[in-house]
Amino acid sequence: MAYWLFKSEPGVFSLSDLKAAPTDWSGVRNYQARNFMLTMQLGDGGFFYHSNSNPPGIVGTVEVVRTAYPDPTALDPKSPYYDPRSTLEKPIWQMVDIAFRSAFAEIVALDRLRATAGLEQMLLLRRGNRLSVMPVSAAEWRIILNLAGPS
Repeated sequence: MAYWLFKSEPGVFSLSDLKAAPTDWSGVRNYQARNFMLTMQLGDGGFFYHSNSNPPGIVGTVEVVRTAYPDPTALDPKSPYYDPRSTLEKPIWQMVDIAFRSAFAEIVALDRLRATAGLEQMLLLRRGNRLSVMPVSAAEWRIILNLAGPS
């Protein structure tokens, strides 16, 4: 099993929104993030991170419930995620489906993540990282679940 982090602004799409129903993780327009999604497997775990919030941080867990498939928003000229280079025959962009698994009693804030031993190499904490999807190591997963405490 692999672990991931999915990042969203809570004003756009929050963990509470995900709790209502599984969703597709569409609209990703970064090749590295797309490539991460291409490697995801059913049952992979994930953290849900609220960015652009006060404070930003990890608010719960999710699960990959459908592996990568073509993102139809890339084909829709009315979508903000439209990409004229993508076609039905050669889709450029992919998405996965994720489902809610748990909400943390308290947010594991970004400042706390930065101050925690063992998370120094976490991709989320690297300067300039703006990816909406990124891997989390098994060790990082355990550390963060420990920080979160019981859900």
